[in-house]
Amino acid sequence: MSEKVQIKNVSKSFGNVSVLKNVSFTVEDGSLLTVLGASGGGKTTLLRLIAGFDSVDSGSITMNGRVVSSESLSLPPEKRNVGFVPQDSALFPHLSVSKNIAYGLSHLKTAAKDTKVSELLDLIGMGDQRDSLPDTLSGGQRQRVAIARALAPNPDVILLDEPFAALDAQLRSKLREDVRAILRAASATAILVTHDQEEALSIADQVAILRDGTVAQIGSPRSIYSQPVDVSLAKFLGDAVVIPGVVTAGKVSTQLGDLIPSVAQPEGTKGQVAIRPENLYLQPDPKGLAVVTGRQFFGHDALVEVKTAAGTVKARTSGPISPEVGMPVTVWVRGSVNFYPAD
Repeated sequence: MSEKVQIKNVSKSFGNVSVLKNVSFTVEDGSLLTVLGASGGGKTTLLRLIAGFDSVDSGSITMNGRVVSSESLSLPPEKRNVGFVPQDSALFPHLSVSKNIAYGLSHLKTAAKDTKVSELLDLIGMGDQRDSLPDTLSGGQRQRVAIARALAPNPDVILLDEPFAALDAQLRSKLREDVRAILRAASATAILVTHDQEEALSIADQVAILRDGTVAQIGSPRSIYSQPVDVSLAKFLGDAVVIPGVVTAGKVSTQLGDLIPSVAQPEGTKGQVAIRPENLYLQPDPKGLAVVTGRQFFGHDALVEVKTAAGTVKARTSGPISPEVGMPVTVWVRGSVNFYPAD
């Protein structure tokens, strides 16, 4: 695939506050990249720079091979061919669903406009709501209409700013699936910013983690989750058991046993290993040296707290067969582990 968007060494400050520092990444044509970071980390500022609402201090932004923003150039939003979906959908309350979608299609003749709107209504599954007003729609429906409106002018890229944040948990999960399907069906290129790790990992082709105004890591959801570049990111992306260890005879000697590092390390190197709860296996064992001290049961799985020689660790197990509190167990680590040498 070809590059649709290129962000190169982009920096932005407001007064004496540096918000973005040398941010670089590319977005492939037809793909979805999520920008994941804590609140206040510069995510929305990055979207505003791409949309043209603000100007970069340094670096450049290129779309379809055309520079739209640099130190000496800043095309206005209307000349960037970008669709923008804010958190609150921002639909026009006095316009029907169909007229909201058609808002950016004034250059088309009536027949072509009606055809385009009908195609988008079918795409978002709301053909029977074309004449409805926004205040009669659910939050999820309003967001789908906002996405259809953004798609209508055939933008080079769609920017989504925390589009699920205002919705309840169950609706967020369903709408994530819907939005991913809509964007794929439209072959759209999209950048979505979020502070929600599950959201970022579940719908993206690529994830860029923004930390303290810089890109800490970028890659596929699987690689980001399974191979975070440091302990801090391992903890940020999900539950992680972090314990000290030292490399001995090619393995990492820890209080959970001798573990295999995912990358070979020099003999005697000290550091930490980070283990996901799902990579811990609990074997009920009357002679086991670890004891189950707590359990959160979720039905399909359970998060089990175990007191071990390495301290209290959490293991994710199958819900129906998860061990009971007070049960002695032996703890095994599945596969290799990520080892982070001490500074």
